[in-house]
Amino acid sequence: MPNSHIAGKESAQSAIKEIALKKMALWSALIAVALLAACSKPAPAPEPVRAVKIHTVGSSGLVSGYEYSGEVRARVESRLGFRVAGKIVKRQAEVGQRVKAGQVLAQLDPQDYKLAADGARAALAVATTNRDLAAADFKRFQSLKEQNFISGAELERRETTFKAAQAQVQQAQAQLANVGNQVGYANLVADVSGVVTAVDAEVGQVVSAGSPVVRIAQDGARDVVFSVPEDKMASVAVGSAVKARRWADGDGGELSGKIRELAASADPLTRTFQAKMSLDASANLPLGATVYVFPSTSLNAVSAIKLPTSSLMQNAQGASTVWLLDTAAMTVNPVIVQVATADGNEAVIAAGVKPGDKIVSAGIHVLSPGLKVTIFNEKGAPAGIQPAQGATKSVVSSGSATTGK
Repeated sequence: MPNSHIAGKESAQSAIKEIALKKMALWSALIAVALLAACSKPAPAPEPVRAVKIHTVGSSGLVSGYEYSGEVRARVESRLGFRVAGKIVKRQAEVGQRVKAGQVLAQLDPQDYKLAADGARAALAVATTNRDLAAADFKRFQSLKEQNFISGAELERRETTFKAAQAQVQQAQAQLANVGNQVGYANLVADVSGVVTAVDAEVGQVVSAGSPVVRIAQDGARDVVFSVPEDKMASVAVGSAVKARRWADGDGGELSGKIRELAASADPLTRTFQAKMSLDASANLPLGATVYVFPSTSLNAVSAIKLPTSSLMQNAQGASTVWLLDTAAMTVNPVIVQVATADGNEAVIAAGVKPGDKIVSAGIHVLSPGLKVTIFNEKGAPAGIQPAQGATKSVVSSGSATTGK
């Protein structure tokens, strides 16, 4: 009996221990699950579908040829200077000022020339007095000769004295007129109407006779002055037709003219030849305006694919790429393109895309291969893919990767 009691007690203790161990294992499992749940990261949110602008690739006309940058200048530009030396005391002309013929541009100190004029007038008075005295003597001796009181030789001497005195009067008059002119030359007067383009002397400066003080671009015909490389001289000849457009007008405002003048020798620094294109007076271009000139003989119309520069980017290897839209899956993937040249704000593409392809034109730096996208529609714009914009007129350098702009 005692043995069975002891055995039952041991079995009960074993059952209690087993239950305790199971509880501990259960609590350990629950704690482990709780710890794992607390340490695990939340599931990533799905990547948003990005909205992009789309450009439809199209083929457009491209005018290929040589283009030169020129400047509008007056056909005649006068460099005016004083005809006498002196110190400038006043300058009325300013750069950009429009002046008329006869308008005073600058003045010298006239004091010395006024004193010289006073001396010339005094010399004239002396010569006039001597002439009057010689004339009176000659008249008196004529009367004496008629009465045979003097010889003919004496009368001739008196006549010679009178003529010399008369010549001295004329000399003094000429001297006075010359000095009087010099007083007037102390004022620099515009001899033509035009615009002041430069001022080469300031108040207080002593200038010599003939030194340029003011430059005036005369009103009238205008020229476009540009430089031509030696190997392109064949496309530019005196009298040949050329076309031009103003930089400020963008792609509009085409002008027509002819080559009026071509330099006979190259510039020693740039080794280019200066050419001048004549413009009609109706063009009414401001002086200094930038004008792009392209000879008509060098133009060649070709068809090319042009893309906005905002659609291009470089990959890790440095190649130019665009994002091509798969319209069926609405995903984008990078495509390598070959850029031939630039045409204003557009790039001329030689290979990589074809007309009809749809590429991303804005938002390219946040895309990744295979990313789903939607087409961005501006407020008030109709849904759907916008067509490519019309090609703009331009001139790019034929056979070159850059233009002359």
